[in-house]
Amino acid sequence: MTSPSPVGSATPAQIAAAVLDVLEGRGLGEAALATVIRRSGSAPQVVGARMLLYADGSTLGTVGGGAIEHQVLEACQQVLRTGKARTVEAHLVRDLGMCCGGAMEVFVDYLQAEARLIIVGGGHVAQALAPLARSIGLRVIVADDREEILEEPSFEPVERLAYDADEIDEAIPDLSERDYVVIVTRDHARDERALAKLIELPHAYLGMIGSRRKVHTILARVLRRYDERGRPRPDLARVHAPIGLALGGRTPPEIAVSIAAELIALRHGGSGSTMNVVPEAVARLDATAK
Repeated sequence: MTSPSPVGSATPAQIAAAVLDVLEGRGLGEAALATVIRRSGSAPQVVGARMLLYADGSTLGTVGGGAIEHQVLEACQQVLRTGKARTVEAHLVRDLGMCCGGAMEVFVDYLQAEARLIIVGGGHVAQALAPLARSIGLRVIVADDREEILEEPSFEPVERLAYDADEIDEAIPDLSERDYVVIVTRDHARDERALAKLIELPHAYLGMIGSRRKVHTILARVLRRYDERGRPRPDLARVHAPIGLALGGRTPPEIAVSIAAELIALRHGGSGSTMNVVPEAVARLDATAK
């Protein structure tokens, strides 16, 4: 096991602030949070004591030091590898040979930032999609080059970002491979500029609204941009366009639902197909009745 580098002891408030930093995508990335949930006898820490182990090996806080902390750190590293929480139980004399005696139980949880949805464009589709995306557990950022449109009431619970139309790639903070990006600006030229800028940045999903004809036209123009600048062509196969699942709806709320449905399917490995088993069940019942 790699020896972690301690950041130092920490107060409960400091631990809470550090946990919030992880969940909101600031600081040192994913982490494992160890919490003492039970103690008996002469254990080295009280119930509620916490320690964070970050992915880079640094720690914050303590659950008692010595052999018990070493065992907990090993469990934290396993949680970081698997993304699954676990519990550590240790009898301090029998299991670890610690002279203080007693026993401890430590719960180790996996922490990572909420997945973000960056909506580029603040029009009717964005206004319908933003609250819907929040309801399925995404941290939403709406970006538009019109500050006044960001004052729409539907955007009040979400983060808003005003940007220059030619600098969208620089305006979005720290795009990562966990982020979902949808391009729904008010015209084709802005969609094209946004796609050309964002295709090079890390993302879990990059989608663009539009008809099939529009998609073909914009993809061709994006490639032409790169060719004219003598730059390697981007991997356009990573782009999802037209955006969303084929639900047949045409209104902004219906389009928002189709986009959200596609994001849910991607996040959970779903197919997007119907779950209806009634035709199959009826066929079997008919077969057994004959």
